[in-house]
Amino acid sequence: MGDPAAEHGGGWPVPLRRTPRQARSRARLARVLEAAERVLVRDGVQALTTTRVAAEAGVSVGSLYQYLPDRDAIIDALAAGYLARLEAAMDDLVTVAEAEQWDDPVGVLIDAYAAIYRTGHGFRALWFGSSLTEQTRAADREHKRRMADGVRRIVLVLGLAHDDEALARACHAAVLAADALAQEAFRRDPEGDPGLLDEAGLMLRGYLTGVAARYR
Repeated sequence: MGDPAAEHGGGWPVPLRRTPRQARSRARLARVLEAAERVLVRDGVQALTTTRVAAEAGVSVGSLYQYLPDRDAIIDALAAGYLARLEAAMDDLVTVAEAEQWDDPVGVLIDAYAAIYRTGHGFRALWFGSSLTEQTRAADREHKRRMADGVRRIVLVLGLAHDDEALARACHAAVLAADALAQEAFRRDPEGDPGLLDEAGLMLRGYLTGVAARYR
């Protein structure tokens, strides 16, 4: 997964001690976040100290401290980039759904996000650990609501339901269930436990069928 700067078109989605203005400063911060991800994947979240990350990035601790003063700030910045990529993928899927008629929308969504999880080594290292900050947990809750809204939009463009509060609630429930199953599948196997992913698909297809039946 890319760094938060790339995922947000050059802007940072979390508060920084100082916002980089010049291209050189933005490039330095992007390099720091790439280094932080390498440390995270290789050594785990507890290794995300300003000293370790600065050394990995080849910058001074003082330079890093201008933007990311501690481990929590580093975690928040990395997490924001990961969540942004997942949301951008959902937006792309909504666009594709508008142009196509999917016979198996659940399968399309599961395959798309399983592919992201397989390459998202930093995302897995962060989410499967126990060191998420309160800010990141709050961001993740909002992220799930945005993902649910993406699912809602897909359901609507495929003509499976009418837009109402019950549909929004159902899509949120589906995202919460899918997220829990995906995390367990990738804890068991870095490629995603195929049996558990199949069960997730079976469960979610049944749920989607039940939701769509309410609108007939």
